[in-house]
Amino acid sequence: MDTAIQIIEYSDQYQPDFRQLNLEWLDNYSLTESHDLAVLDDPKGTILDRGGFIWLAMDGTKVIGSAALMKEHEGVFELAKMAVTSAYRGMGVSKKLLETCLQKAKEIRAGKLTLFSNHQLKTALKLYEKYGFYYVEVEDSPFKTADVKMELLL
Repeated sequence: MDTAIQIIEYSDQYQPDFRQLNLEWLDNYSLTESHDLAVLDDPKGTILDRGGFIWLAMDGTKVIGSAALMKEHEGVFELAKMAVTSAYRGMGVSKKLLETCLQKAKEIRAGKLTLFSNHQLKTALKLYEKYGFYYVEVEDSPFKTADVKMELLL
């Protein structure tokens, strides 16, 4: 991977980039829902102000990827809004973002990570499996299109 790619903490100035980046893949798979839009329109209020974290992958000044940890309950976080723009896929950017999330989860002593996904996202599912996430029954999903739920005990 290009060493120029850096992972930074989210700040409000990047909200339009964060929104567009995630809508790129959501729309591509016809998965965009009102819950996504609520989060993408107000990442500070829906993620950061509730005890979560967001990171962005940057190539110079260009936002090329994102990932978030959304606090569900004490010690339980949802891995969310993982996206890499199409021109940068297959270059290890999502791996770097996922490792940043895992490192933070361990740092804050989270006990479990969850994620919701869709069976169409085969590359993403393989990545999660590689990092030890396992499939569980889909329940409590805020998404109609989420037909996959995975967890990782830390």
